[in-house]
Amino acid sequence: MSIVNNCLFKDGDFFSIYVVFIAIHKPGSAWTILSRSFAEYCIVGWDNLPRTLLLYYTNFVSSPEGYFQTLTCNSEDYRNTTVNHDLRYITWDNPPKQHPRSLGLKDYRGAVLSNRPFARKFKKNDRVLDKIDRLLLKRHHRHFTYGGWCSGSGEMYNTCSALQSENYGVLKPGPGARRLKSSLTRALSERNFRRQQCR
Repeated sequence: MSIVNNCLFKDGDFFSIYVVFIAIHKPGSAWTILSRSFAEYCIVGWDNLPRTLLLYYTNFVSSPEGYFQTLTCNSEDYRNTTVNHDLRYITWDNPPKQHPRSLGLKDYRGAVLSNRPFARKFKKNDRVLDKIDRLLLKRHHRHFTYGGWCSGSGEMYNTCSALQSENYGVLKPGPGARRLKSSLTRALSERNFRRQQCR
């Protein structure tokens, strides 16, 4: 499954895809989450579409805002695997500029209530980052956030973390996990999922 945002174009004739895209370009998100099989298709591209399309996008200001979306929607194997949501909390100036507005303390509540697991963009060392560390990640100042993952495969990876016996490293779902589940459930619901596929 690929998660992309906006600007999903589909057409049988590659040349008309290019012309249509130029004429009605509405940029999507440059931030995408790709499945391994789709990433391999982008590299190997058994039908040569990924490389051909890449040539057309070479001179665009921000080619990632349309490349993956257009490639996904014009690939028979992947066109119905997209989730039209980029999982990021972003705010824009009005009217929008080329880049999103930097998030600050006044955006914290809106970001949390959006149920989106990612946000951008932040200024370096902004106070809102300290608040996220403290309240959401439970990170102490100048310390790492403890956590661990277990793969569950192989003899070496039978435990989730070397610190498990000390009650560190065990990830337990909290309010953020519930917000993420709610957001993904809504994005993948039958009502939303199919009608936001490639058009």
